[in-house]
Amino acid sequence: MSPWWRDAVVYQIYPRSFADSGGDGVGDLAGITERLGHVAGLGAGAVWLTPFQRSPQADHGYDVSDYCDVDPLFGDLAAFDALVAEAHTRGLRVIADLVPNHCSDRHPLFRAALAAGPGSAERARFHFADGRGPHGAEPPNNWPSVFGGPAWTRVTEPDGRPGQWYLHLYAPQQPDWNWRDPRTAPFFDDVLRFWFDRGVDGLRIDVAHGLFKAEGLPGLADPAAVPPMRLRGNPLACDQEEVHDVYRRWRRLADSYDPPRALIGEVNLDPERAARYVRADELHQAFAFALVTAPWDARHWLEVGTRLLTRPPVTWVVENHDVTRTPTRYGNPARARAALLAILALPGAAYLYQGQELGLPEADVPADERQDPAWTRSGLSRDGCRVPLPWRRDPAGAFGFSPTGAAPPWLPVPPDWGEHSVEAAPPALALCRAAIALRHRLHGDGVLRAADTVQWAVHDGGLLVAVRENALTLAVAMGDRPVPLPPGEVLLTSDPLTDAGLLPPDTAAWLRPPG
Repeated sequence: MSPWWRDAVVYQIYPRSFADSGGDGVGDLAGITERLGHVAGLGAGAVWLTPFQRSPQADHGYDVSDYCDVDPLFGDLAAFDALVAEAHTRGLRVIADLVPNHCSDRHPLFRAALAAGPGSAERARFHFADGRGPHGAEPPNNWPSVFGGPAWTRVTEPDGRPGQWYLHLYAPQQPDWNWRDPRTAPFFDDVLRFWFDRGVDGLRIDVAHGLFKAEGLPGLADPAAVPPMRLRGNPLACDQEEVHDVYRRWRRLADSYDPPRALIGEVNLDPERAARYVRADELHQAFAFALVTAPWDARHWLEVGTRLLTRPPVTWVVENHDVTRTPTRYGNPARARAALLAILALPGAAYLYQGQELGLPEADVPADERQDPAWTRSGLSRDGCRVPLPWRRDPAGAFGFSPTGAAPPWLPVPPDWGEHSVEAAPPALALCRAAIALRHRLHGDGVLRAADTVQWAVHDGGLLVAVRENALTLAVAMGDRPVPLPPGEVLLTSDPLTDAGLLPPDTAAWLRPPG
């Protein structure tokens, strides 16, 4: 029997924006617990929670000041324990986020490093270095931050003088850990044990291809060639060979539990490089990001799907908390529904982002209300995909996100959000439930297996076809005209067929092949 994570449907929850039980305009753990019935009703097998640990929220939780506590904004450890218990009661596994590449500048160990001064053991836990040029006024190297601007910030030393610089591949409030320091690995071993002991079924590892930097922190030949929001553009700051030793260490730790815990990596690299992180003694899964950036084009999807499935297991994802939502990115809601049906048809795990089941479009957040730190540094904002979920048609409480009369939501909610709400039951919601139920039935009947091979083809008119070992055919009309379906019995479509039985543009279908 395949491990649960191999073909799971995982529902990603962004706690700030899922459900606000306390009325402060920010989602919380108790709100998640109250709404887990919705997730279970979709048929998902697990929830992934983005960071809820103690944090000053400079990057909305990805700047952690205490890895083993819950930020009061979201509740406390008792609320987390209640969430895990309720999830398990409903048959949902829980995946928590781990941020090992960097922490908050409020973390006690970083505060101690600032106070200790140059050359200290405290500073060796991070990347402190003297500046270049006269009086050390220039950064130690020319690396850019993923969020824009330089990846270095100069500190004021305890005696008041301008001093050393510290490395932060993201915001200045997120100093990078030095993974070459021998104290870092044992520190994170304890963090893993803490959450595993509390019942977490797996960990999603943020920036899993990061951690180690090239020895000596050499400069880039052309820093202008490194685009914002793309760490992998700097090969000196990620994908170093030493990182694999960390995941071998963590795999031994995860396997020591009964049942073993799962490790899922955010490895934003080319598929061939990302596959190196998924081995029998390393991570169980690494996100397949190639479809997140793929255009709506049949031959491009064929190329991506073929490359990904040469190195299973695969995690399929087209939405998350960092990218434009699919109805907006692809150009219309029909394509978003077709993409949803497509990733649920393929062998491997499928990760759905909260609101994807509602067909939520990208929200247009006014510039003066955006909160993403990347916005102020690079002009790129992820706020539009993070707007709170609409639960009811009635606009009270931001369409049911908060109790009636609560504080305004932390990001403004569009006035038409009610038509996309769970209560309004938009087309994507029924499709998502039906597709996951059918997926479960086909797996339960032994028709589909996690290790199925897939034969890909592109037919005339932009028809993408993927056949799973003669057990299920996925057809996606990615051209501009209706096209004939492949042979087989139609099981499910993302939109109705034409009167002539053709597959309309921007529509996907599942078929049972003949014989």
